[in-house]
Amino acid sequence: MGFWAMPELHWVWGYPFAIVLMAVVCTSLYFIFKRRDWL
Repeated sequence: MGFWAMPELHWVWGYPFAIVLMAVVCTSLYFIFKRRDWL
C-alpha cells in the first residue's frame, strides 16, 4: 500500500488540519442548508 505517499504523514499538522477542514466544511454546509430551508 502507498502509505509513504500520503503527505499528511510527513507534515506535523497534517491530521489536525484535515480534521479542522472537515469541521469547517460541515459547519458551513449546515448553515447554508439551514438558510435555504433545506433542513
